[in-house]
Amino acid sequence: VGDTAVREVFEETGIKSEFRSLLSIRQQHTNPGAFGKSDMYIICRLKPYSFTINFCQHECLRCEWMDLNDLVKTENTTPITSRVARLMLYGYREGFDKIDLTMEELPAVYTGLFYKLYHKELPENYKTMTGMY
Repeated sequence: VGDTAVREVFEETGIKSEFRSLLSIRQQHTNPGAFGKSDMYIICRLKPYSFTINFCQHECLRCEWMDLNDLVKTENTTPITSRVARLMLYGYREGFDKIDLTMEELPAVYTGLFYKLYHKELPENYKTMTGMY
């Protein structure tokens, strides 16, 4: 998910970035334009390495940076954009640890392979805990 978000943002905007967290997943069934399939929309928080936008005109009609406070106040947006803007503002003000699902790469049961697990951050003392109390 994180690798895909970084790649897609670069392909569509020209912005290089680093994955920081998974923020939310929207799932809907029986969407008229989804050909009878479930539709999933995954929102990630990324850290940009550049700010100059060079967007793909085949995939985007318009692309711009917006101040988060302005985005929260706008009425000309979708319900999901409005909710995620408020979620981001809460994380910015109160700490992203309150909203982030972080990613940890762990060894798979197959030798030499790994998987990515997304979850709320686990305190360090629980990461190293051995045995039960």
